[in-house]
Amino acid sequence: MAQLSPVLKQATPVLAERGEGVYLYDEAGRRHLDFTAGIGVTSTGHCHPKVVAAAQEQVGTLIHGQYTTVMHKPLLRLTERLGEVLPEGVDSLFYMNSGSEAVEAAVRLARHVTGRQNIIVFQGGFHGRTMGAAALTTAGTKFRAGLGPLMPGVVVAPFPQAYRYGWDEEEATAFALRELDYVLATSGAPQDTAAFMVEPVLGEGGYIPAPPAFLEGLRERADRHGILLIADEVQTGFGRTGRFWGHQHADVRPDVVITAKGLASGFPLSAIAAPARLMEKAWPGSQGGTYGGNAVACAAALATLDVIQEEGLVENAAEMGARLQDGLRKVAADHPGIGDVRGLGLMQASEFTAPGGGPDTAAAQRAHKAAVDRGLLLLTCGAHGNVVRFIPPLVVDAGQVDDALALWREAVAAG
Repeated sequence: MAQLSPVLKQATPVLAERGEGVYLYDEAGRRHLDFTAGIGVTSTGHCHPKVVAAAQEQVGTLIHGQYTTVMHKPLLRLTERLGEVLPEGVDSLFYMNSGSEAVEAAVRLARHVTGRQNIIVFQGGFHGRTMGAAALTTAGTKFRAGLGPLMPGVVVAPFPQAYRYGWDEEEATAFALRELDYVLATSGAPQDTAAFMVEPVLGEGGYIPAPPAFLEGLRERADRHGILLIADEVQTGFGRTGRFWGHQHADVRPDVVITAKGLASGFPLSAIAAPARLMEKAWPGSQGGTYGGNAVACAAALATLDVIQEEGLVENAAEMGARLQDGLRKVAADHPGIGDVRGLGLMQASEFTAPGGGPDTAAAQRAHKAAVDRGLLLLTCGAHGNVVRFIPPLVVDAGQVDDALALWREAVAAG
C-alpha cells in the first residue's frame, strides 16, 4: 500500500479538515489557532470568501492556459496590478510555481545580465531545497547535506546576527559589511560577482531582521561594483513585515524582487520582477514552464491584492505585529530561558537560550509542543531549532493575538 515518504515530518499532529480565517479545524471539530499560516502562505487567512469566489469563478472558465502557448486575462491583470505595488522601475515579471523556482530564475537572470558567475549570499539565509537554491541556503545543513557537488559560484558572507554575536545592531552591521568587503577582496571578486541575494528577514535562519544600514550598505556596494541586488521576498513580501515588501524598511530599491508564499493565499504561484532593461537580457528559452502563471492561481492572487488593500492588511500587520512582539517580550521577561524576542510585523520569534549562552533546543521544542497541545499552532526555526516563530495570517485581530499570547504564556510555563 502506498504511503507518504517517512522523511516528511509534521510540525504538529493536526489532521486539518477545514480552515476559516486564522483557525484550522481538525476532523474531530477541535479549533486550532493557526499562527503558522502554512509557513506564511495564507496571508488573507484560510478560505477568505473573496479568494474562494475568485478561484471558483476561474475554475469554471479556464483552469490551465499555458502562458508560452496562449495568454489569459488573469495573468495580464495580475501583472498590471503588481506594477502598482512593486518598487518604481521594477516593471517586468516572470511567473513560476514555487519560491525555489523563482530563486533559481533570479540567479539565471543575474548571470545572463552581468555575464558573471558568483552569487554572494549571507549566513543563515534560506532560498530553497532544489539543487541551485540549496547551494544558496545556509539556514541549516539539513537543507543541503548529502547532495553535493552543489552549484558552483556561491560565496557566503556574514549576516548581522546581533544576538548570536553578542553585539548591538550597529556593531553587528559594521562587522558584516566589513567582512563582505573582505569577501570581495579574497574569495568573491567583484568582477566575477553577478549578485548579492538577501532575505530582508532571515526566515528559516531564525527570524532575524536585516538592519536598514546593512541593506543600504549592500546597495552601495552593488552600485559601486556593478553587482545586482536581489531581494528574496518569498516570506517577507505581501505585507508580512508591516510594509508591503520587507526591503521597504530600508532606503533601498533592489534590482530583482522574488515573491511567492503569500502572493496567492495558498495557491502555488511565484514570480521574479526586474526592470525591463534587465529582463530583456535573459537568454531566449531561459524562461518558461508548464504550470507557471496558472490561471486559477492568478485569479486568487488578484483577489489577494484586493483583500490586502481593501482591508488594510499591511497596516494591520504592522499594528498587530507590534502588539504581538510586546506580548512576547512580556512573556520573555518572566522566563530567562527566552534570550531574545525579535521580528518585523507579523513575523515574530522567541529564541530559547541555555544558561551558558548556547541554544536550548529542548526547551524550544517543549514550549512548541505545549502550545500545540493547547490549540496554538506554531513552528520552529533557526540552525539549532531553538527559535519558535509566530506567523499568523495578516487578517489576525487584537483578540486573536491576545488569545495566542495567553496560550503561549501557559505553554512556556508548562514547557
